[in-house]
Amino acid sequence: MGHRLTSGEKTLRTTGGSFATSGIMDLDPRVRIVVAVVFAVVVVALSDLAALVCAVAMSALLLPLSGLPVRRTLKRMAGMDGFILFMLVLLPFTVPGTPMFTLFGMAASWQGLWQAVEIALTANAVILALMCLAGSMEPVTLGHGLLALRVPERLVQLLMFTIRYIETLREEYTRLRAAMKIRGFRPGTNWHTYRSFGYLVGMMLVRALERSERVLGAMKCRGFTGRFVLLQDFRTTRQDWLFVAAMVAGVLVLIGIEVRHAFA
Repeated sequence: MGHRLTSGEKTLRTTGGSFATSGIMDLDPRVRIVVAVVFAVVVVALSDLAALVCAVAMSALLLPLSGLPVRRTLKRMAGMDGFILFMLVLLPFTVPGTPMFTLFGMAASWQGLWQAVEIALTANAVILALMCLAGSMEPVTLGHGLLALRVPERLVQLLMFTIRYIETLREEYTRLRAAMKIRGFRPGTNWHTYRSFGYLVGMMLVRALERSERVLGAMKCRGFTGRFVLLQDFRTTRQDWLFVAAMVAGVLVLIGIEVRHAFA
């Protein structure tokens, strides 16, 4: 039996917009995981700006095939860029080299600027590719794919439970913060605020432990023995091999550009 889309994937496919039948969601999850890992490893090893720009272009080409909402995905990428922006701004002032300009007695170097651009391109190429190839999968499908690739079962279970209960913990945090606001709590720079947030973290841990015990009991009542039963078999098709061939060709082009730069 070949891989069939889960209900979550069908929903994502519908909300993400129509795309060709050769879309990424129709591919074998194992193929998507392996291609994502290989692409990320190769891109991280690149240092030539031309190769990194091509890597970003390859990741961008995957976006319309992934079924992900383009606007929401780009907003997430912008959030990631904002997280590393501060480091990238400071990098030209901390890397020695040929000075571009001086600001408050500190010289900004061209070498630092190129390193900042290199880091930004690498991060955007890798994160966007991972979001398109692996991030568009249902967590259960991702876990089954990892198990099929012989990833340790305990690690896969930890990943799946983490994905499942991150949102649950966020909801618990939201309820506790709302309760604090109703009681008139206003955060500030004082010991009362520090103690209150300490109590908040402690209460979240206690409630998380209680919830985990309830979940474990419910799973045991349903016959859980520590192993997830795979309800589907994965099978590679001609479409999967065509996608692998295209991605391998793209990766070889990136390596060729990098090697040409190294021996230039």
